[in-house]
Amino acid sequence: MKALRLRLVLPLVVFLALVVLLWVGLSRDPREVPSPLIGKPAPTFTLPLLHAEGKTLGTADMTGQVWLLNVWASWCVSCRIEHPLLVELAKANVVPVIGLNYKDKRADGLAWLAEHGDPYRHSVVDADGRVGIDWGVYGVPETFVVDKAGIIRYKQIGPVTKESLEKTILPLVRELRKA
Repeated sequence: MKALRLRLVLPLVVFLALVVLLWVGLSRDPREVPSPLIGKPAPTFTLPLLHAEGKTLGTADMTGQVWLLNVWASWCVSCRIEHPLLVELAKANVVPVIGLNYKDKRADGLAWLAEHGDPYRHSVVDADGRVGIDWGVYGVPETFVVDKAGIIRYKQIGPVTKESLEKTILPLVRELRKA
């Protein structure tokens, strides 16, 4: 009799556990993918500048300041959504924004910035996408907040919105500048 109950109860318990896991999974925001790099040193890079062939920029050049790394590409449709907001941010001169031109052709990136405006203090070329992989980029656009010590403090997956900028990114930048 006990064996019969166990055979009936065990599948029910497994089914209920699966329902709970599915419920938890569906209740999460798919845009919130936790990054294992938050709180860790930013992966180092030295890459060629988009606008100045033969010159480079690296993470070491940004040490001592709070900055944003915005991963973008000329072929990225979602990048068009956030771009006007980044242009406004650059005009306000609140925080340096470094562009990581991801898996793009130099000429296409230059043409795109000439057409849509250039919000970047500097833009570097990651033609093969290796630096993007090091930074844990899932796709473009993505934006990282890096503190004065070179530690990644925040990662925005998808386009930066006015809300994310005002409620999360800029308050964090202000807080990190005080530190």
